[in-house]
Amino acid sequence: MRILLTHPYVLVFMGGGTGSLVRYLTGRFIPATLSGAPFPTAILIVNIVASALLGLVVGWGLGRTMGEEARLLIGVGFCGGLSTFSSFSYDTVVLLQNGRVGIAFLNIGLNLILCLLVSMGGLLIGQKL
Repeated sequence: MRILLTHPYVLVFMGGGTGSLVRYLTGRFIPATLSGAPFPTAILIVNIVASALLGLVVGWGLGRTMGEEARLLIGVGFCGGLSTFSSFSYDTVVLLQNGRVGIAFLNIGLNLILCLLVSMGGLLIGQKL
């Protein structure tokens, strides 16, 4: 059983499923553009959290022996399942189609800038842990 639970496909599957569930629950509690709210806040939040966590995991793993299992479970699986470029893109297209150009570009800018900043911050913090 241990061999199965440490198989790379299983680790990515478990982490990705958990990340996707967290993303879904975030969207249930924080309204998205598709449900009438003025800004796709839930997607922005999960993208920021995933970027920060991935930066932290990678930063912590630099200079240390980080198991491949942890990298696959957290970095590839959970962060990959949590963050969502496709939903971000779709929400932006919907905003543009609805004539909300300013909000669409705000969404693009916030996702890009904030995710880069928290990823860099996570990387730096992780290196110091």
